[in-house]
Amino acid sequence: TSAEYDLLWLLASNAGRILSREDIFERLRGIEYDGQDRSIDVRISRIRPKIGDDPENPKRIKTVRSKGYLFVKEGN
Repeated sequence: TSAEYDLLWLLASNAGRILSREDIFERLRGIEYDGQDRSIDVRISRIRPKIGDDPENPKRIKTVRSKGYLFVKEGN
């Protein structure tokens, strides 16, 4: 979907940097994160298999507990 593409583009454009849910919401939706919405998590779970990332042991899009998401550059 276009929402998944936008999220993947944002993560890849910031490869090597942890993006919090707050950052992602602000940049993609232009609104403040309410602390409850899980739509970003759902999109990440849909993107991972599409890019060949193992959902059980992701190598490209990592979840950083209590911080956000990290897109890992290829070769790292």
